[in-house]
Formats: sequence, structure tokens, C-alpha cells
Amino acid sequence: METGQQFFNLIEKSKNILISFPIDWSGDAISASLALFLFLKKIGKNVEIGAEHMKNTNNFKIPTESFKFLPAFSEIKDSLENLMKFVVSVDLKNAKVSQIKYIIENNKLNFIISPRDGFFTENDLSSNMGGFKYDLIITVDSCDLESLGKIYDSNIDFFYKTPIINIDQSPENEEFGQLNIIDLKAVAVTEIIFNLLFNYNKKLIDEDIATCLLAGIIFRTKSFKTSNVTPRVLATTSKLIELGARREEIVANLYRSRSLSTLKLWGRVLNNLSTSEDNNIIWTTLFKNDFQISKSGEENLQDVIDELIISIPTAKVIVVLYSLSEMSVLDEQYMTGDDKQEFNDKTIVIHNGSDKIFSTNVTVCSVKNIDALELIKNLKPEGTKKIAQSLVNRPLKEVEKEVILNIKNQLEKIF
Repeated sequence: METGQQFFNLIEKSKNILISFPIDWSGDAISASLALFLFLKKIGKNVEIGAEHMKNTNNFKIPTESFKFLPAFSEIKDSLENLMKFVVSVDLKNAKVSQIKYIIENNKLNFIISPRDGFFTENDLSSNMGGFKYDLIITVDSCDLESLGKIYDSNIDFFYKTPIINIDQSPENEEFGQLNIIDLKAVAVTEIIFNLLFNYNKKLIDEDIATCLLAGIIFRTKSFKTSNVTPRVLATTSKLIELGARREEIVANLYRSRSLSTLKLWGRVLNNLSTSEDNNIIWTTLFKNDFQISKSGEENLQDVIDELIISIPTAKVIVVLYSLSEMSVLDEQYMTGDDKQEFNDKTIVIHNGSDKIFSTNVTVCSVKNIDALELIKNLKPEGTKKIAQSLVNRPLKEVEKEVILNIKNQLEKIF
């Protein structure tokens, strides 16, 4: 049986479907999930999207504002609610119910059942698990289940007992699904989903679905500027535009809406940019005054990482290290000329009164199918294999030297 037929056979047998994607909220994963959500709704399925949004101990979230224009974006939930029902049954042979109340005491939920006549005994009571809310899971752009974060970690039994369709284009995929749709030649997961939907019934792909699918492709190729653009993905793009995909709207939201603060931050990133001798690693450091002078914040960093990926296609790993507690004395507003040499690697610490004087954020982005979590595992990172983050209570320059040296040593073993 062909993959597409297997996919829709499982869809047809299911009544309630959950779509989930990794905690790094990749634009491709968001777009693909929304397209699939809209399509399944259109064929009459009960479907929901659940995806935890990654944040580290400093509460930094990967920004997704650029994708809020996509249809049904607000339908994405960051947790699973009412996943399983617990049923308490009362046998009514010996008495009828007059009133039911409940109270919570000492962390216990007590049901107070008043019989109309007669009485109840312990033998009249029974309980059972009512089954899971969803009977099918579709994971999108997920190398492994752990990449789903708490959606998986808090509901392992649910994922173990429920059929999974695993859709991905990464060679690192662990093939954990009952049906694994993995296309290594695909540029984006949205490309895979387009082929599934198009071959099933292209007439059901409306303008909203086509726009979501095209948004994922444009994100993954950085508006067709990356080296992974193929004739097949260009042909897919052409078909999506014919189906009504709103290309101008996508480009305007993803690439023409850069704020002035993001552009200023980009300039400071370039000023502090460093590279390894083999150009495998590109990294930059940012201090509190970099954000202050550019009038930007952590929410602008994802745009910066995207620009680095586009501008330096040879890089295998991109690292952004930044501190919101240290001020660099090398900034031009503090000193100029030869004075800079004397204060190399020195900073001013802005202490906010907490016990932790230093707070250095580390973000590692893997571009060439390298496990970002593994690269900084000694820092106990959070995230996925594609993008990992950690918060370290040590000076930025000290952390920079350790992290870059460690990544260099690991890449030398790989390549």
C-alpha cells in the first residue's frame, strides 16, 4: 500500500486527532501543522494542535509573531487539556440519586451523593479510566518524541498507547511512528504534506491551506536564498501559487517587516561576529548595552539567527551568546582609539540585587543536521536537536571561550 493511502486510511479510521510539533516552533513546523489542521477540519475531522513553546530558565521564548498572520494560528495550544477522563459510577439498583455535590478537602475531591430513598454501599461504587481524548497523533518535523517537550514528557502513556503518524524530512528521525513518512529529498515538511494532500484531492486545497504550505517552504529556504532549493520545491511553489497561496502576504510578514531595532541589533551582531578557521562555526557576543543602544530585546534574536543562516551558508553551527547583566567597556560610547586594547575582555556588571551576579544566555543553532543539544550537553540545555539554549551563571567571555572550544573539539571528531 502506498504511503499516501496508508496515511488517509488511518485518518479515515480516526475521530479525534492531535497534531504536535517540537518546542522550537520552527516556521516550517507551524505552517505544516496549520495546513494539515485546516485540511482535516475540511474533511470533517475533530482535530487540535498542541505544542509546548520552548523557554529556558530566563523565560526567553523563540518569537513566533511573524507567523500570527497564518489562518488558525490562534488554535495552537501549548498544553493538552482533558486528555483522559476518569469515570466514577454508582449502581442505582438499590437507591435513586436526589442530589450530588462535591467538596475539596486536604487535596482530596469528595463527592457527596444523597439518595432519594434507600442507601448506597461501597459495592455500588466503581471507577474506571474513560480512555484518551485523541485516537491518533500526527507529529510534524519531529526527529524524536523528546523534541515535543512536556507535551510528550507529561503524557508518555498516551503516546505509547496511541497510533502515531510521524512526518519529517530529517535523516536523524528515529522512525518512532506506526506510520513514518520521511522524505529525505524534501526541502521542508510542508513540501511532504503538500504532496499528501495534493495527491489525495487537490480541489480541497484552498487559499488558506496553500498559504500555510507556501509559508513553510519560504521559511525553510529563507525566501529561496538558501542552497537547498531544488527543482521539485520550485515546482511545488508554482502549484501552490496557482492554488491561491498569498505569496506577497507571506513575504511581507516574514521578511519585509523587520523593525528598526532588529536592523540596529543586526549591525551590532556583525560588529561582534567571529568565525572558526574552517568557517564551520559562526558566533557572536552581545552585552546589555548592545540591546540598549539598538533599542531591541531577546525577541529580536531569532531574526538575527535567520539572517546569519542566509548570509553565511557554509556555517554548520551558529552560536549567539549574550548577557543582560554585563555592559561591555569596549563600546564606542564609552571609549575610542587605543584605549580599547587596555580593556579587552573587560565588562561592567549591572547587579540587580539577586544572588546570581552573572547570567549568560547561550543559543546554539545547528544548520547541518548536527545535534545542538549534544554540542552543549555539559550546560544542561533545553530545546531540540536543531536549536538548544542554556543559561549559565558565569561571565559571558568566560562562557564564550569554553563553549566555542568545546564545539570545535566535537566538530573535529565528526568531520
